[in-house]
Amino acid sequence: MAAAPAAFAATTPKGFRYADVEARIARGDFRGITKDDLGTPALVVDKAAFDKNIRTMSEHCKTTGIAVRSHCKIHKSVHIAKQQVAMGSLGISCATIAESELMVGAGIRNVLHTCQPAGKNKIMRAVHLGAKDSTFMVVADDPETVALLNEAAAAAGIKLRTLVDIYAGLTRHGHAAGKPGLEVAKKIDASKNLIFSGVMGYSGVASHTKGWEQRREQSRKDVGPVVETAMLCRKAGLNAAIITGGSTGTYNIDKEIGLTELQAGSYVFMDSAYNHIGTRAGSERYSDFGTSLHVLTTVISRNHAGQVTIDAGNKAMLKPTDQVVGRPEVVVENQGAEFGLLKWKDGNGFKLGEKVELITTNLDTTTNCYDRYYVCEGDKLVDVWPIMGRAGAVQR
Repeated sequence: MAAAPAAFAATTPKGFRYADVEARIARGDFRGITKDDLGTPALVVDKAAFDKNIRTMSEHCKTTGIAVRSHCKIHKSVHIAKQQVAMGSLGISCATIAESELMVGAGIRNVLHTCQPAGKNKIMRAVHLGAKDSTFMVVADDPETVALLNEAAAAAGIKLRTLVDIYAGLTRHGHAAGKPGLEVAKKIDASKNLIFSGVMGYSGVASHTKGWEQRREQSRKDVGPVVETAMLCRKAGLNAAIITGGSTGTYNIDKEIGLTELQAGSYVFMDSAYNHIGTRAGSERYSDFGTSLHVLTTVISRNHAGQVTIDAGNKAMLKPTDQVVGRPEVVVENQGAEFGLLKWKDGNGFKLGEKVELITTNLDTTTNCYDRYYVCEGDKLVDVWPIMGRAGAVQR
C-alpha cells in the first residue's frame, strides 16, 4: 500500500479515518476531530462567541429588569434552548407549532407559540400541547380563532393560556390596536376554557432599521400602540401581565417603551443583515453581539485568476451578501445549486481544498437547510447539536 501523502500523514492520528467521524460523533467522542475532517457545506458554531452572546443578553435583562423569552426560530435546537433557559430565559418563543411540539416535548416550560394557530390541524395540536403542559401559550388576532380555540380546549377539558396578537407594523398578522384589540382580549377573557394572559406585538420593521435613534423612533411608533392596548386591558380589569415582543435589534430599547419581555432570537448567532444596523454608541457595525455561526465550505476549483469555486450554492443558502470571515475584500457570488464563487482584486487567493467560513446573510433560512451544528473551540470540534428537521418535531 502506498504511503499516505505528507499532508495527511502529518495531520491524521494513527488509526483515525474519515469513515470513523460519524461513528465517533454518534457516541460523543470528539477527540482529534477538527473542522478539516467535516463534510461541507456545514454549519459551525464558535463556542466562545456563542457563550458570550447568551451571557450578554442575560446580563442586560438582569440589569434593566426586562425579561427574555428567547425565540427558537433562529436555531430550532433543544440544546440551545436549554442553555438559554439555564441563563435566565423565561421560556422559549416558537414561530411554528412543530417548533412548539419540539420544545414542549423536550420538557421546556413556558413556551409561547407566536403565530396564531388556524385550521383544525394546528388548533388541535395547540390544544394538545396545552393539555400536556399548562404553561404553554398561544396568540390570537381574530375573534373566530378565539371561539375555535375555546371550543377545542373545552373538548379537551383544559384551559389554554392565550394572548391577543396586536398589529405592530407588519401587515402579516395582528389585530388593530386600541379598543378593537381590547375587544378581542375581552372575548378571550370571557371564554370559559381560555385564560387571557396578555398582549403580543412584534415590530419586524424596527428590528432591522439602521441607526439606533431611528430604530428607537420606529419601535416607539410600532410598539407604542401595543403597550397602550395592554394598558386599556388592565384598566378594564383584565390580567394583561405579559406585554411581549421586541427583537435583537431593539433589545436595549423595548424596556423604555413598556414591554415586559423580549422575544429576541438572532443574538445567539448574528448574521450579516444584523451586522450593519448600527449601535447605540453610533458605530455603523452592530457589535453588541458577535457572529458565532458560520457556514463552513471548501475551495473545490481554482482555474481562473482572481476567483475560486466553493461547494456552497443555492442549496446551502449562499447569498451575494454573505461575507468571508477575516476577508472583507472578498466578494461572494452564487453559481447554482452546488457552487459558489469567491472573487477578489487585491490580496492573496485561496488554496485548493482550503476550508473557508462564511457569515450568512439570514440565519432563519440558512439554519433551515441543515440538520446539525458543529460546535468548535478554535479548530477543534467539541460538540454536535441537532437541528429540528423541516418536516416537523417528530424528526428530533
